[in-house]
Amino acid sequence: MLKITSKKNSNSVRLTLEGSLTGPWTNELEQEWRTIVPSETVRLVVDLTGVTFVGQDGKRLLKRMWREGAQLIATGCCTGHLVEEITGSR
Repeated sequence: MLKITSKKNSNSVRLTLEGSLTGPWTNELEQEWRTIVPSETVRLVVDLTGVTFVGQDGKRLLKRMWREGAQLIATGCCTGHLVEEITGSR
């Protein structure tokens, strides 16, 4: 199960994820992402702090989101390592 909470303000949209990002939940996140109108003044932030598991399909989606400008936030060894892997940062 995946819970997605969206919080919008004047310069960003923050998607806070809790639970597992795999299977049908990946599709739910993609649908939510696609409803956000991208612009140069509105930044997408994806908070992975509450994520307990990410499947291969979830990794692919997060990588696409990052490539299209999303900021990925994570703490802890699992999601932190995943974000490092996607972004190439250490």
